[in-house]
Amino acid sequence: MESSAPQQAETPGDELRDQVHEAARAARDAATELALLPRGAKDDLLHAMADALVARAPEILAANELDVARAEGNGTAAGLIDRLRLTNDRIAGIAEGLRTVAGLADPIGEVVRGNVLANGLQLQQVRVPLGVVGIVYEGRPNVTVDAAGLTLKSGNAVLLRGSASAERSNTALVEVLRAVLVEHELPATAVQLLPSHDRASVRHLITARGLVDVVIPRGGAGLISTVVEQSTVPTIETGVGNCHVYVDAHADADTALRILLNSKARRPSVCNAAETLLVHRDIAAEFVPRAVAELRTAGVTVHGDDEVVRLGGSGVVAAEEHDWDLEYGSLDIAAAVVESLPAAAEHIRAHGSGHTEAIVTSDVRAARQFTARVDSAAVMVNASTAFTDGAEFGMGAEIGISTQKLHARGPMGLPELTSTKWLVYGDGHVRPAG
Repeated sequence: MESSAPQQAETPGDELRDQVHEAARAARDAATELALLPRGAKDDLLHAMADALVARAPEILAANELDVARAEGNGTAAGLIDRLRLTNDRIAGIAEGLRTVAGLADPIGEVVRGNVLANGLQLQQVRVPLGVVGIVYEGRPNVTVDAAGLTLKSGNAVLLRGSASAERSNTALVEVLRAVLVEHELPATAVQLLPSHDRASVRHLITARGLVDVVIPRGGAGLISTVVEQSTVPTIETGVGNCHVYVDAHADADTALRILLNSKARRPSVCNAAETLLVHRDIAAEFVPRAVAELRTAGVTVHGDDEVVRLGGSGVVAAEEHDWDLEYGSLDIAAAVVESLPAAAEHIRAHGSGHTEAIVTSDVRAARQFTARVDSAAVMVNASTAFTDGAEFGMGAEIGISTQKLHARGPMGLPELTSTKWLVYGDGHVRPAG
C-alpha cells in the first residue's frame, strides 16, 4: 500500500546538487575508460584538441570578449581582467601547452619501486590515475584547457568549476574539447564544466565524497581556504603567492635589478610575481634608491618600511603592517631593509605563503644558507620568481602550484595527478598460519 504522505518537492538547491553529483557519476564511468587508454591514443587526442582550439579561435575570442566587457562594466581590477582576457597569441600558447603535454612521458604504469621478497613474491608499486579530479578556479580561462589536458594525459576525468566571470569563455573552450573527445569515440563526460552561476555548486562538488577523488582549488586566499576547510573530499592546496626577492649583501646590483623587475613587473597578476623586496642593510644605501627609481619607471608603487622611505624618498609610500602579508596581484610591492640573511629568512617565515622566494648573491655560502633556511615550495638562487611555473619546469602545463607538503609540492604536472597501487605476483603463495 502506497503511503499517503505528501512528497516533498525538490528545492533549486537539491536540483543543483543532483546535477553536480550526476556529473561526478558520469565522470567516474569516463575515468574507468580513460585509465585503459594507451599513450598513443592520449597523445593523439591532445594534438587534436590543440588543433581544434586554434581553428575555432574566433568563436572562443568572441565569447571571451563578452566576459571581458562584463568585467570592465563591473569595475573589475585591471590585473583580474588581464587574467581573464584571451588573445590569438594566448590561445596559440594554450594549444602549444597541450602539444607539450602530449610529448611528455606517460606516468601511468610507471614502476615507482619494486623488489622480490625472500619468499619469492614479486612486488611492484605502479602509478595509476587518481580517478575523478575536481578543479575549482577563478577567472583564468587557460586553466580550463591546462587542467583538461593534464588530467586526460594522466588518465583522469575532470570536473571544472570555473568563475562566473569567465562563464562564456569556459563554455566555448569546453565545447571544443568535448567535440574532439566525441570525434575520438571517447566519452564527452571526461571533461565537464559545472555551473558557475551559483556558489553552491562548489559546495556540492567538494562534499561529493565517494564520487570525486580529489579537489584542487586555484585562486585567491578566500577561495582556497573555503575549499580546504569545508571539503569532505581530499584536497591538494594550491597557495597564494606572497613571493619574496632578497638582495644579499654580496649581490651584484645590476643583476638584482633585472631579477627584481622581472619578478615583479613581468606579469604582476600571477601567483609567481614578487610581492616583497628585502634588502640587506650593507647594500641598502646603494641599491634601494636605484630599485625605487627602476620600479617607479615600470609603474610599480613601493610600500616601504622606515628605512626604505628614508632611502627612496618621495617615491615610496609608507608600508602598513598588512602590506607584508599581501598578495597584491598588481603593480605594487612591499620593501624592507633587513639586518642579515637570517633576518630575511625570518621575515619570509613570518609573512610568506610558502610559494617562491629568491636570493640574489655572489656568495655561495649565503646561497646555501638561504636555501637551507627558507622552507618554500621553490627557492631561487640568482633567478626570477617568474620561473616557478609548470611550463618553465618542463612539465608542459600545470594543474597548480602546491604549497602544502603532502602528496605534491610546487608546480604539479602529470606525476602529481597519479596515485599508486601495489601489484603482487605469486606462484600459489599462501601465508603461514599464526
